[in-house]
Amino acid sequence: MLIILAFIILFHLAAAILLFVATIHNAWWLVSPAGLDVIYTDLWYSCNSTCYPVWNSHTADAAYLQAVQATMILATILCCVSFFVFILQLFRIKQGERFIFTAIIQLLASLCVMIAVAIYTAQKNSFHVKSLQEGSYGSSYILAWVSFPMTLIGGIMYLVLRKRK
Repeated sequence: MLIILAFIILFHLAAAILLFVATIHNAWWLVSPAGLDVIYTDLWYSCNSTCYPVWNSHTADAAYLQAVQATMILATILCCVSFFVFILQLFRIKQGERFIFTAIIQLLASLCVMIAVAIYTAQKNSFHVKSLQEGSYGSSYILAWVSFPMTLIGGIMYLVLRKRK
């Protein structure tokens, strides 16, 4: 039982770390202009040797970008909260009960990640100026997609899991 508990905690922490890196790191979109440095764009800044805010990110025209920002932050927060709820439930629930509350929070985190990445995929051209639209997805975008099934599997795992001695 102790080995299973350690695996669950490590799996949950790995998902949380992926969410943190995907949200914070500046590689959601990569543009490689000929003869120039690679430009990395994330949810807040575009950077090559210097960083500048994403164009019009504070206006109503960038509502899709703001939705991606909000749902990724919410997913990260929910994933961390579900970890702490899991630790609390380890000591509070009775033997044989399920970790339903932890599972619900983790599944909500998974839903938020999926919404954020789906919006980014569908609306990526509305976020970027014309010179940055010809690029490719970066490592943070891929990490966000990887963290979606990890949080989903974690939520399902908590639904199935029962507390034992």
